[in-house]
Amino acid sequence: MPSNHLFKAFILTAVLVIASFASWEMYLRNKGHTPSYDDNESLWSYKRALVYEPKEKATVFVGSSRIKYDLDIPTWESITSTEAIQLAMVGSTPLPVLDNLADDNSFKGRLIIDVVEGLFFSSSPRSHLTPNKNLEYFKKITPAQRFSTRVNDVLESKLVFLDQDYFSLNALLKGLPVKQRPGVYGPPNFPIEFHFTSSDRQNIMSDKMISDTSLQNQVKNIWAGVRKLNKEAPPSGAKLDSLFATVKMDCDKIKARGGEVLFVRPPSSGTYLMGENKAFPREKYWDRLLTITNCQGIHFADYPAIAHFECPEFSHLSHPDAIVFTKNLIQILGEKGWQFSKTK
Repeated sequence: MPSNHLFKAFILTAVLVIASFASWEMYLRNKGHTPSYDDNESLWSYKRALVYEPKEKATVFVGSSRIKYDLDIPTWESITSTEAIQLAMVGSTPLPVLDNLADDNSFKGRLIIDVVEGLFFSSSPRSHLTPNKNLEYFKKITPAQRFSTRVNDVLESKLVFLDQDYFSLNALLKGLPVKQRPGVYGPPNFPIEFHFTSSDRQNIMSDKMISDTSLQNQVKNIWAGVRKLNKEAPPSGAKLDSLFATVKMDCDKIKARGGEVLFVRPPSSGTYLMGENKAFPREKYWDRLLTITNCQGIHFADYPAIAHFECPEFSHLSHPDAIVFTKNLIQILGEKGWQFSKTK
């Protein structure tokens, strides 16, 4: 009976596939790994669609990876009883997203913009790549893609091996110890302990990352390599004036509709901070940004409660410090007149 043989073959194949996936999942969990969400364009687009909440119910965050680590979303939502909509992107400038929100007449909410000078003021195509890709996906998203995002959320919350950044075939191949050819540079190979991504798009370092100096040094070396590869000089003159004018125009559009805009400069430390201060003097960049846009700002160095942090790899806060930072950020916002529905 050919059909019977085909049915048996199908059952055997299904059993082998399920057993393989189950074994791989058990192996990863025994190694201490936990489920992490893929921070891709579909998850970002899902969050982008939430920005139309009234400003008394939600705050939108745009920027680079610092605010993704430094803002602890459960702490924010517990204290303020409002939603934190995280739209920041790793290694990217927030300006394309700011421009998109400014041109969206339906957005009238609160916006906090993370300023990491080397990315905020960057005109490099690399820093615009992910924002442009995510925005294009958001504009063209289909109902089927929306449904797929929700299904993926359920699966990714349960299964470790679905982590595309570390456990897909391409990720595993990228992790092989193969020397790069001279003059050829691939994307940074961050240790898995450096970030876990929650369903709210928050990045969190593992406890091992916080305690293991060898992992910290690995990421510090990546930052050093990125700085060497970056040949772009900080903008000045007419180029900088044009950037400020564009940011001002975007902020004015949002404020004219009743929205609120505030800039925040999150903590960094060590040689990374020294390099940022040298390349982007406050009076020429941060101070001018606030003056020209006529927006409020919170620079970590101006507030003792958030000025003391030592970042494990110079650029992002550990999770315990992110909780402290978030609590104090909320208090400082209150001092600047930001009112929330409830505070504890």
